[in-house]
Amino acid sequence: MDRNPGGSAAQDAERRDFYERIDKVGMTPLWEVLGALVPPQPKSPVAPAHWRYDSVREHVMEAGRLISAEEAERRVLVLENPALRGQSCITQSLYAGLQLILPGEVAPAHRHTQSALRLVLDGEGAYTAVDGERTTMRFGDFIITPSWTFHDHGNDGRDPVVWLDGLDIPLVRFLDAGFAEKGSVKSQLDARPEGDALHRYGSNMVPLDHAPMPHEPSRVFTYPFARTRESLVGISRGAADPHFGFKLRFVNPATGRSPMPTIGTFAQRLAKGFATRPYRSSDSTVYVCLEGGGRATIDAASGAASTFDFAPRDVFVVPSWHAFALAANDDTILFSFSDRPVQEVLGLWREEKMA
Repeated sequence: MDRNPGGSAAQDAERRDFYERIDKVGMTPLWEVLGALVPPQPKSPVAPAHWRYDSVREHVMEAGRLISAEEAERRVLVLENPALRGQSCITQSLYAGLQLILPGEVAPAHRHTQSALRLVLDGEGAYTAVDGERTTMRFGDFIITPSWTFHDHGNDGRDPVVWLDGLDIPLVRFLDAGFAEKGSVKSQLDARPEGDALHRYGSNMVPLDHAPMPHEPSRVFTYPFARTRESLVGISRGAADPHFGFKLRFVNPATGRSPMPTIGTFAQRLAKGFATRPYRSSDSTVYVCLEGGGRATIDAASGAASTFDFAPRDVFVVPSWHAFALAANDDTILFSFSDRPVQEVLGLWREEKMA
């Protein structure tokens, strides 16, 4: 940017000399970068992106032949945003990957400060254990492993099982707040029967002494797809929202807040033939198609548009402040996640519903 319109060549040279001298002592002029640091609206480096599950599944299965779950600790192929290659992130604040566990395998217990979600995409017979309680992993189930909880995964079935991992790794990395610890045992002993947390905290009741702080994650760590689907179908008897169809957010039932303090999660149903009006928000969002299929049209501020035809198990990304619209070819259910809770608590989150 020309900060000296009409200035003399001597003055320009004097400024360049000044900039070079202050650079040597770790200083730089704000006026040269102010527009980039404080933009009039978000200019996300994240690119719209789409992964076809039917195309990438063979690579996930090949990883199963090359390395064991125990060797890898977590056998995952990271979904890297094409504009952020080498950074192990799908958006600037979120990580995503496809994890595979084969019959008879165990991904050993560990814990970390990063919060994680699992969305089951393929196969049956696996489980996740969180602080001594197992949950069976079924297609479409949304399962969380909250920050600093021991968790392991195993497969007692006959089929390979694949799920999408979503974590706040980039955000925790930015804050230099990452800690991890391996478990003392490969598989946790059962401390509670399966379903205990859902019964205690997920049935419009909580234990008498349960008084969670606002930042605490949900004690309910599994959100079965059968319940999610039933709720979405139930509300679909009413009028559809023109921008969302029928959309719900997952909550910590004890507080009404997000199940995880750093990651917001949502479920959405679009009837066959329904097309949403354009919408944009400040949280870059990862979408996963669980049923049906359709088309996502994502417009950038520059006017360029990306169009993705998505099918079941496909993953696609809508960057921050990119207007987008969805059109359903069939009755469609989408799961999505973003860093919205962080933006909301900081007073940063914005949305725009467009005509």
